[in-house]
Amino acid sequence: MSEFRQIAIELVVGYIALFIMAKILGRTQITQITPFDFISALVLGELVGNGLYDSEVGLSKVLFAIGLWGLLIYTTEMITQKKKELRELLEGKPVIVISKGKILYEALKQTKLDLNQLQHLLRARNVFSVREVEYAILETDGTVSVMKKAPFEQPTRQDQNISACEATLPVTVIIDGEVIWDNLQENGWDEQWLKKHIRHAGFENYNDILYAEWQDGKGMHVQAY
Repeated sequence: MSEFRQIAIELVVGYIALFIMAKILGRTQITQITPFDFISALVLGELVGNGLYDSEVGLSKVLFAIGLWGLLIYTTEMITQKKKELRELLEGKPVIVISKGKILYEALKQTKLDLNQLQHLLRARNVFSVREVEYAILETDGTVSVMKKAPFEQPTRQDQNISACEATLPVTVIIDGEVIWDNLQENGWDEQWLKKHIRHAGFENYNDILYAEWQDGKGMHVQAY
């Protein structure tokens, strides 16, 4: 009976410890899980599982392992929130795999994604033909975000007899007060262009801006902290 009692105690304590760690680490462990988050969650579960069936591992060691691993994950999350460079290294970045209706084969090779997998991900978004897609972005959690071509939007413009306009992809220019210079350069914009548009939105300093994006036909969208 003493063995069962010890297992029960370790299970209850492990359950409480994992519950607390899940609350501390936030919802990204489940809702926006990245490969790094997935591996860290598996390790966290294994720490409790191994402690239950290893007679040489006591309850104090299980709690220490959970606490230390949780601290490492929490520290990593804090660093990725503050440092954009490390955020990209640990979490990856979204990759455009379809642009203006054309599949970007080099992007598929870069992300180790084949055409069958791409079709599966598109079907999960209720898109059954590539010809309906204007843009598709492979997100860091392995899902695909899709912008359909104008005639295939719901309700369809064809049904409403509305002339179709070209779909355009929003371009993120500022995140967490930092300018995404790569995006500006790819679109042929410079700092003078950016300052002009954020001033028009009522801002002078980049540090005051939480998020800003530009979209042709709609202009600049800016959100402060």
